Amino acid sequence: MPQNLDPHELDSHDLDPLILDLLEWIAREPRSHADVLDAWRTSCPRLTVWEDCIDRGFATRMHVAGHGSVVQVTTAGLSFLQQHGRVTPKRSALTTATSPAA
Repeated sequence: MPQNLDPHELDSHDLDPLILDLLEWIAREPRSHADVLDAWRTSCPRLTVWEDCIDRGFATRMHVAGHGSVVQVTTAGLSFLQQHGRVTPKRSALTTATSPAA
């Protein structure tokens, strides 16, 4: 990414490939919030993959008894994966996430 790029010029759709990768990784199995942030953190303020994923309602963080804070793909996230030709595994989720966390 060019050094002189204005952050306002970066369209959120430019991050779609990274968002799809994140959703695909989470869809394989529920992930702890700590694992997601550890695996997907970035020092680049222009790459807001995690934030955009949450803001667009594609993933949610919820507390699951016995598992702590878990991140799961929402129905909207699964639909986004399917619309872009990503194969989603059979869900063996702890719960079914349908809406983003507040």
